[in-house]
Amino acid sequence: MPEFVDRARIFVSSGKGGDGHISFHREKFVANGGPDGGDGGKGGDVIFKVDKGLNTLADFHYGGKYKAQNGEEGGKKRCSGKKGSDIIIKVPEGTVIKEAKSGKVIADMSKGNDEIVLLKGGRGGNGNMHYATSTMQAPKYAQPGQPAKELELFLELKVIADVGLVGFPNVGKSTFLTKVSNAKPKVANYHFTTLTPSLGVVDLNDARGFVVADIPGLIEGAADGAGLGHEFLRHIERTRVLIHVVDAASTEGRDPIEDIRAINTELEKYNADITKKPQVICANKIDMLPEGENDEAVQKIRDEFEPQGYKVFAVSTLTGKGLKELLYYVSRTLDELGEDPIVFEQEYDPEVELVTVDEAITVSYDSKAKEYVVEGPKIEKMLGYTNLDSERGFAFFQQFLVDNGILDELEKLHINEGDTVRLYGHSFEYYRNADTVPGSDEEDDEDFDEDMDDYEDPQDEE
Repeated sequence: MPEFVDRARIFVSSGKGGDGHISFHREKFVANGGPDGGDGGKGGDVIFKVDKGLNTLADFHYGGKYKAQNGEEGGKKRCSGKKGSDIIIKVPEGTVIKEAKSGKVIADMSKGNDEIVLLKGGRGGNGNMHYATSTMQAPKYAQPGQPAKELELFLELKVIADVGLVGFPNVGKSTFLTKVSNAKPKVANYHFTTLTPSLGVVDLNDARGFVVADIPGLIEGAADGAGLGHEFLRHIERTRVLIHVVDAASTEGRDPIEDIRAINTELEKYNADITKKPQVICANKIDMLPEGENDEAVQKIRDEFEPQGYKVFAVSTLTGKGLKELLYYVSRTLDELGEDPIVFEQEYDPEVELVTVDEAITVSYDSKAKEYVVEGPKIEKMLGYTNLDSERGFAFFQQFLVDNGILDELEKLHINEGDTVRLYGHSFEYYRNADTVPGSDEEDDEDFDEDMDDYEDPQDEE
């Protein structure tokens, strides 16, 4: 049987988009063929999928990195690069995927949410065949593929159950589950027997059945990390009703009323919302009370907790006495609550939070080539969809230089008029002429804004 693991930390990465290709058509008797560089392939996606056969995160116990395949570079003769293969990560139902650093929920793999694309692969870059114009018939530039997206994740398994059993160790929770369902948990007369949450299905005649989870025994201090309780409190969060099992006979010398208070204190410290769930008290082990003391012991519990809204049932998990009444009451309570599943809402969207393209732009001087060099993925992206040979496209390009502070950075490097500025496959002579920069006065601003309203980024069409 695989080790029960309900938490894990892993890295995931989508595939990088393949770069566009730079090549030119070559054919006998054709001296100067046009550009025929193909597009890069899209990078693979990171996909999470529920596997109903899994009930643990043991496969991720040692962490690791899960990476989709990169897209292939475009080829000659307008051949597109091959798409990178997706990576499919299988997890048990009930797995909550969180961004590791913030702890915010990305996705809850439960209640029909069986498959999600967590990270999309980078888009492939355009080959140089896209950049030929009437004035630039041999473009030596191709668009790079979008970079991969990478994320550290925290996986947390929260079992899917309608009802959670809580209580101190050795009060009879495992015996209760065995008696009322098809579950076969290990049962022994010592503390901390249950090392994993055990699930059982309760079938009732003429009433709705439900799934019960036996949560490992809680002790005082569990919410602060004492004992095993802290490790499994998360599994109570999805349940809609709690059955609080208590030793009404005090077979170990414990006070059942104080035990109930102590457990509820731990639940509230861990998550106050848990204590708002309907709670049924199972006053167990009444068969071990001396004759005549049964009613008196259970009545003390009723007097204390029924005024607080907790229904108390006198039960013997050994003989089965009282179990039927308790189970039908729980079934009716679930009916009243309705069918709304407990699903953890998304708090972190990788598509919004992760910056696909690095915004950094560097401006430097190449003393060997005697050129000023402007670089950065943002520059590459802009050049990929801007036709610099058109008046409007060049105006857009100039405004881009202004808006991103590139002209200011060039001035800081003491650039002079007539000096060469290189941006990947393009070179320009620098001139300090305000009239050539759109937006140099109010009237130009209005004209430029009107032009830009009509300007469409070809990549937006996707």
